[in-house]
Order: sequence, then structure tokens, then C-alpha cells
Amino acid sequence: MNIKGISNKLKPVTGRIIMGMAINCLIPIISSAQQDPLKPFTGKIGNTLEGTEQVWPERVKAPKGAPNIVWILLDDVGFGATSAFGGLIETPTFEYLANNGLRYTNFHTTGLCSPTRASLLTGRNSHSVGMGHHAELGIGTPGYNGDIPFEAGSVAEIFKENGYNTFALGKWHGQVSKDQTVSGPFNRWPTGRGFEHFYGFLGGATDQWHPTLVEENNFIDIEPNTKHLNQLLADKAIAYIANQKSANPDKPFFLYLAPGATHSPHQVAKEWSDKYNGKFDKGWDAYREAVYKRQKELGYISKNATLPPRQNGIKAWNSLTPEEQKVFTRFIEVYAGFLSYTDYEIGRVVDYLKQIDQLDNTAIFLVVGDNGGSKEGTYTGTLGTADKSKGDDISHLLANIDKIGTELTSPNYPLGWSQAMNTPFRYWKSDANSEGGTHNPLIVHYPKGIKEKGVIRAQYGHVTDILPTTIELAGIKVPEVINGYKQLPFHGTAFNHTFENDQADTKHTVQYFELHGGRSIYKDGWKASVYHPRNTFGENGNTDPNFSPRPFSEDKWELYNLIDDPTEIKDLATKYPDKLNELKALFDTEARKNNVYPLRDYRAGVPEPEVRKKSVIFQGTTDKTKVNIGKKALQITVHVEIPNEVPQGVVFASGGYTGGNALFFLNGKLHYTLNDGVKEITLIADKQLPPGKATIRIEYPDLTSVSVYINNEKVGSQNFKSRNSYLSSAASEGISVGKDLNVPVTKIYKAPAPFNGLVSKIVIDQAVEEVSSNEEKDK
Repeated sequence: MNIKGISNKLKPVTGRIIMGMAINCLIPIISSAQQDPLKPFTGKIGNTLEGTEQVWPERVKAPKGAPNIVWILLDDVGFGATSAFGGLIETPTFEYLANNGLRYTNFHTTGLCSPTRASLLTGRNSHSVGMGHHAELGIGTPGYNGDIPFEAGSVAEIFKENGYNTFALGKWHGQVSKDQTVSGPFNRWPTGRGFEHFYGFLGGATDQWHPTLVEENNFIDIEPNTKHLNQLLADKAIAYIANQKSANPDKPFFLYLAPGATHSPHQVAKEWSDKYNGKFDKGWDAYREAVYKRQKELGYISKNATLPPRQNGIKAWNSLTPEEQKVFTRFIEVYAGFLSYTDYEIGRVVDYLKQIDQLDNTAIFLVVGDNGGSKEGTYTGTLGTADKSKGDDISHLLANIDKIGTELTSPNYPLGWSQAMNTPFRYWKSDANSEGGTHNPLIVHYPKGIKEKGVIRAQYGHVTDILPTTIELAGIKVPEVINGYKQLPFHGTAFNHTFENDQADTKHTVQYFELHGGRSIYKDGWKASVYHPRNTFGENGNTDPNFSPRPFSEDKWELYNLIDDPTEIKDLATKYPDKLNELKALFDTEARKNNVYPLRDYRAGVPEPEVRKKSVIFQGTTDKTKVNIGKKALQITVHVEIPNEVPQGVVFASGGYTGGNALFFLNGKLHYTLNDGVKEITLIADKQLPPGKATIRIEYPDLTSVSVYINNEKVGSQNFKSRNSYLSSAASEGISVGKDLNVPVTKIYKAPAPFNGLVSKIVIDQAVEEVSSNEEKDK
């Protein structure tokens, strides 16, 4: 008997949505593959075994000869980055797959991480499954709540119901932050959405040298780690495949590999980044020209495409100072090494499939980016330090140039390189109005099922199309009901008819896009779009810290004919007002169907995280505990037991090299270090603590000072610019107890530096009305 839970999708909406509600798409669901659990026994039951005819329940099996399926989704890779699509960054594995498969050059994503992943995994439009933006920026409306409904079954749920093993590796980024703790609920974690095994990270990014990893439903400690995250994921992928094929060689598997590369932080071994020394010295203008020329010659863009000018705010390369050129060049050398190394580790998985004679019977879909090149690096690039005022200054960047790509920084390249990686298109990641944000390459490789090799397909496609295409390719059926939930129709359209026919018609003819107010609508080669500026300081040339977002009523619609003008240079809004009005009306229709309304500015409407007055972290805690730090007075009280030997190691730590704080013992003396990524402040107690119980108290009476007490005796204090540079990470990465997990806060100790005493508990009092700072009262 199926006991059906309550899904958010089916709950009535109690709020008010001004512009409309969702309307179900009319694409039919394929008939169910589930077995009847009440099917009668067809054998014969006798009084003894000799008089009994045995019959076993039939297990669900994949269709005979069904292929293995591998989906690979890269992160923040623009159309013009890889050599497989005319870029100058070497990606021989991608080239191999494309040269022996199909290149789709008119494929599209949603323009942002979480929405693209939700659309890929469900075959439905992102807003229709609650993922209109990043899950962690969810608001209380159906299109943005960050909960993919159970009525939108995932690819893993569908394939598992059809006799496949299902594995997920790498980036998830598909659930709200409050559900990412060890208290669950786990029904929207990967293993709750159909994946039998998961090894990766739940959020939008993680450090490549010290990743925050989950295996199945458990956070795991891999420190001290010596492997890059790409290698860890490739190793695990090979192990999954090896184990599965050894146990049941005829059973197919579905593998979702989403490495999180090349999202920031751009980190890679020096041997990879140094391969590109000097190769980008001519700058981003020369890169764009060279790649644009290659793309035309190779047929990856149409002959009538024109290279757009540089975006506003990006300087001509030749106008930069030698210092700027040196720093900016190093940023792209590291990024290029990161992308090439990602290709290499994916190549290990491909080679393994070849070694075990499974490659020909494996359908690989490689989406080269969940959106275009990143805009988070600003105009100068960034080391990711908590102190933004100094951390991105050219002199500071130059002084730390050798740290770019290492564990000591969390870098992202400048916007000039982002537009270069998006060649030949305008804009970048998170701009739903632009091809630069949403136009990503797709490679399909399936030797057994696709005869064409190394050819181009120019039909319009969208990330929602991959799931229905894969289902048709595998010959499986979609259950009408999964885990008790009646399934919603797909929005994507299968493109299997293009596999053997380059002249096949485009079946995906209409597609809307929307992100934080920016929006566009595509229909039959025409596109109407609106750029809506994000309400963020530094965004696209905005240098006013008091900047307020533009009213939606003042947004100006543009109109492009992408067949004649694929790089969106000639705005035809004035010339064809009727066509523009037709598309604007179509956008409104699609928006109402898919829960796009209400339109909102970036971060608008996102509730403040809960700040509990008191949080207690108990003895025995092994996972990082997330505590949202408020803006009022703060008191952290640590109850410890000092060992008989000289105390050593980390009592607690939060954050890392680019911003955080840590309480630790070194050679018997208590240290408290604050690190904003630019400068470290360390308070050191003069006296050593005797063995036994002790209380350490850290007081932040305001946002600009801290004092440390041992057994009510003040041992140090410090003033600074803002405590946010040190404590904000406690709300995101979490606090580790008894050691420094993942990225260390300081190099003073060698992480993870386990404490040789005992941390009994940590009490965090927030929004305290009056935090004591009177030493006499404390005594």
C-alpha cells in the first residue's frame, strides 16, 4: 500500500500572486512502469514443498540492450571557452566525444546554476518546479520556494523504476539551505530523489582542495586531503561503475556527473595552470577575435554572426597598466588550467568505460556549462577575501599573484575574461535576456545508437529536452505515479529525430527565460528580451553603493531575429512593434503557466535567516554545525577539559583562509585568530591552563571589537573594522568542533589539528541585551 505524503505542489497557495498561477502543460506522460504489488500468486501452494510450485515475483528490468547513460554537467563555462567549440583552452576529451558524436550549437540553459539543474533533472521548466532562482534565495511563492515537488519526478526516480542503477556525483544545489543539515529532512537530498548513491556537495560551490563532502546522507571528513575534487569525483565514478558491472554486467546504470568545475573557486595544481603561461598575454580582445574567427571557420556559429563590442565597463586590453595585465593574465591561466584538468579527469571516466568495453553502449550527454561565464569576479578579478575593500585592490592582487589557484585563495577571473569565454555572445551568467548567459554547447556521444560522427546540429534546444530525449533513447517508460505522487507532464521536447538528420525540424519552438527580473522569450527564431539590472553594488558598471533597482515598468524590451543576427546586435523593436507586442504577450502567457510571477529584484523578498538567541553545540558533534550570526551583541562560551599533557589543537573553527575565526591551543597557550583574507589578528593568552575543566568566553559587544576570557579573566581584546569579515562564514560553511575541517582558518597550525582535550559544549548567545565587559563583575 502506498502511503502518500503531502507535497508542496499540491498544497493550496495561501498567499497572493498578483500576475497568475500555474497551468499544467498538455504534453502526455508515458504509461506507468510500476508493477502491481497485489498481483496474485500464479504458482501452486501444497501442504509440503514437494507439492508446491514455486514462483518468484518478477523484478523490474531495463529493456534488453538498454544503454548505460552518463550525464555530465559543467559549471560556469561559456560557449567560447573549450577547444571543442572553437575556444583556446585545450579540452581533448570533449573534442574526442564531439568528433565521434554530435555537436549541438544552438542549445540553451536557464542561465543560472540551480534553475538549470532543476530543469535538467526533471525535464520541466525551472519556475514550474519551484526553482526560479537559487534554492537558498527562495521566497514564499510557487515559482521560487526552492522545493522541487515530488510530482516532478527526477531522472533518477524514473530510471530506477525502469531497472537502472542510479548514481550522482558532484554538485547538487537543489534544495533550500535549512534542509542541508544532519537533521534533514532528507527526502530532497539526492538519495531522496532516486539516486542510490551520492558523493558530492549540496551547495552551489565548494573548495577544490578542501571540499565539504557528503556521501549518501552523511557529511564526511577526508582531511588531511591530498587530492583535487575533480580526482575524487572521477575515482568514485570509476568505483561505482566497476562495482556495478562486476556485480551485474547486464544491468545498465545512470550516472550524473556534475563536478562543480569551473565554478569559483578556480583552483588547480600549478602544473596545469603553468601549461598556459604566456598563452593569454595578448589579452581578452585578441582572444575574442581569434575564437570568433575559429568558430566561423569550423561552422560553430553562422556566417552572418557579428562579434559584439566589449560590454560597458570592460576596458580595452591595451589600455590596462602592465600590473593589471599581469594579474588578469594569471587569473585566466589558472582558469584555463582548471578547465583542462576537468577535461582530463572526465577523460579518465571515458577511458575506463572504453577499457571495460562499455563505451560503445553508453550514451553520454555533455552539457558544457549550466550557464555562461561567471560575472562574480567583478572588473578586477577576486581572491575571494572577506575584506572586499582591500582584497581586490590591484596592488594586493599583484602581491598575492602566486597564490591564485592554491588553497590559500578562492579566486574568480575578471569580467573581461568572462565575456571572452562567452564568445561570440553578449553578457554573461545570470542574464536571462542574453545568449551569453543561456547559450551553452551540448555534445551527444553514443556509438552504438548514433551513426553520425563529428557533425553539427543547429536545431534550437533547451536543457528541459535532455530528459525526454534520454528516455526515448533508452526505450523506457515514465511511471504515471512515482512514490505515490501522480506525475506532471514534461515541458521539454525530445530531439532524437535530429540524431541522423541535420535538416530535421526544430520541435522546441517556444521558450521563456527569467532571472531576478531579467527576462526573454524565444519563438521560431525571434527573441524579445529585457535586461533588468541586479540591485547589487558593482553590477555591470554600477559604482553607487546607494543604488536602488530600476522599476520593472521602466524596463525597455528589445527584439532580435536570431536567424539573421545570432549575437543580438540589431535591436528591431522599433522596426517591428507588432512582432514585439506578440512576443511580450507570449511571455506573459508562459510566465503565468510556469509560476514566473511575481517578478522580483535580486534577493528581494528573501526572508532573513533565523537567529536563535541561544545555540548549543554538544559534545560528540562531528559534523559542521551552521549557526546564523546576527548583528547584535554576541557571546561564545566554550566548556573544555584541558588534558594532562600540553594542550594542542583546534577547539573550534569557522571559515577558512579567505575569512574566518579559530580558537586553538599552540604549545599550551590559547590562541584566537581572526582572518579576513588580507590580514590576520591573533590574541594569545600569556598563561597556560592547568589540566581539568575550564571555560573560555569570547565576547563581541558590538560589530567592531572582541574580548577573550579564560575562567572569567580577560586575556585579550581587539578592535577591527567589521566582525562580518570573520563571523559571516559561520552562517554559511558552519562551525567545526575539536578540529578545523575543510579549509583552514590559518597556517599557524597544520590542519585539521585535532584538539587533544575535550570540548564539552559550545554555547552561542546572540542578540544578548547586555554582554558583560566589566572585569570586576566577571571575577
